Amino acid sequence: MKKHIKAALVYAVAAMVCGVFYREFTKAYEFTGVTALGKVHTHLFMLGMTVFLLFALFDAKLNLQKSKLYLPFMIIYNTGIGIASALMIARGVTQVVAADLGAGADGALSGIAGLGHILTAAGLVLFFCMLLLALRTEKTKPEKQADSDKTE
Repeated sequence: MKKHIKAALVYAVAAMVCGVFYREFTKAYEFTGVTALGKVHTHLFMLGMTVFLLFALFDAKLNLQKSKLYLPFMIIYNTGIGIASALMIARGVTQVVAADLGAGADGALSGIAGLGHILTAAGLVLFFCMLLLALRTEKTKPEKQADSDKTE
């Protein structure tokens, strides 16, 4: 549980740093339009901090760390958030400075950011699978206990 609260804290700090960067960077360039930079802050708060705080609560009750899906979840989910966030920052910076990347580089930016979002979604699927498996295990425990009590 402590590990997940620390991860939530890291994501919260990263979200705040990205929020300050967004505000100051756009102000420095006198940019007033919509940019991907404005979404990184929210992504990190919701997908990083909030998910790991919820994970900590579920882990305390259901011991999710013992699941065989735990390590794949941690790797896939954190990698996905990292890739998506980094590419959203890159996209936002190019929007603010009005850089012309050309079709190939622009498509690559979008594609890699999309892969990051796909990994994040896959991590969320693993999270829900862990929850459902833990709930199934939790549900059968009292029944097994009740059955053993009847035989005694």
